[in-house]
Amino acid sequence: MRVLHIITGLGVGGAEQQLRLLLRHLPVDCDVVTLTNPGAVAAGLEADGVRVTHLGMGGNRDLAALPRLVRLIRAGGYDLVHTHLYRACVYGRFAARAAGVRAVVATEHSLGDSQMEGRRLTAGVRGLYLASERLGSATVAVSRTVAERLKRWGVPAPRIEVIPNGIDLGRFRFDPERREHTRRHLGVPEGTRVVGGVGRLTAGKRFDVLVRALTLLPDDHRLLLVGGGPEEHALRRTAHEAGVAGRVVFTGERPYVPDGSPGPDLPSLMAAMDVLASPSTEEAFGLAAVEALASGLPVLYASCPAIEDVRPPASGARRVSGGPEAYARAIAEVREAGARPRTASEVAHHYSITHCAARLTDVYAAAVSSSPSLSPLGATSS
Repeated sequence: MRVLHIITGLGVGGAEQQLRLLLRHLPVDCDVVTLTNPGAVAAGLEADGVRVTHLGMGGNRDLAALPRLVRLIRAGGYDLVHTHLYRACVYGRFAARAAGVRAVVATEHSLGDSQMEGRRLTAGVRGLYLASERLGSATVAVSRTVAERLKRWGVPAPRIEVIPNGIDLGRFRFDPERREHTRRHLGVPEGTRVVGGVGRLTAGKRFDVLVRALTLLPDDHRLLLVGGGPEEHALRRTAHEAGVAGRVVFTGERPYVPDGSPGPDLPSLMAAMDVLASPSTEEAFGLAAVEALASGLPVLYASCPAIEDVRPPASGARRVSGGPEAYARAIAEVREAGARPRTASEVAHHYSITHCAARLTDVYAAAVSSSPSLSPLGATSS
């Protein structure tokens, strides 16, 4: 089976890194097209031996990209097209049908109650998404929470498959030597408590809550923010104005697996942490929280379907509602509870990438077997 993955961009983000990890475990022949931004994850995919094509799309309304994408799909002889993220889902579904590929799967990575991938859920955004969704075979939701949101939108339940994001448990296994090495690299003094925040530095992630919480904690606490994004300057300003700039470490975007760039990778940074805090109230999955649980970290979260969808609830994970005061109090209580073994939580085992890849392979097989081939522009072949 030949599969083409179409994604909006390949900078360092959760969906992008999840695609790279997934392609390491899917037993099918895969190529990747990125509409924009062939960033660090594109380089990582190419290092893995995956062919990556940059479509060079100029923006959301660059309609000239559509015929280029159609030609690329048609020339590749693909059995199935798999789209990721909003823009790629809209353009990719239309292009696949125009190119004669009927088996089209989309993964919805980041759908909140009021926004999708940072954009407001206007009637136009929803309408365009639903119009393109009808051209696909199946829509994969990364959590039951996202599946319920899709149903409320009007996506038929039989077309929705819940397949969570996966993690490579071995990569996040705690290593005390890696912890010490990473803390030395970051300049963290011995005995310092490191509070971690992982994700895109956007307003929706509410990392400003953690910066302000730091002002309410003893001086031996540091905040380690892993990620890049448009709010970095505002967060640095907030830390400076609050008098804690010297206690906040910004690492920038860091890869899930080593990609040759200087500095520690994400698992190493998690090894250096003592607690992970996720104050975002609109998570579609909460991958960073699951990765932290795989590293044996206690997790404080405002919203995390990945944790809440698993029963019994995860040990070491606690929901925290409120602002800086609530998070400062919860962080202090974690410290007072004392050290716990840095072993992977049962929730982390639930999201093994090998299991998730096997389930997705079944979805591919069903989509291909139930979809008659099309001639270009959608006429069914005999």
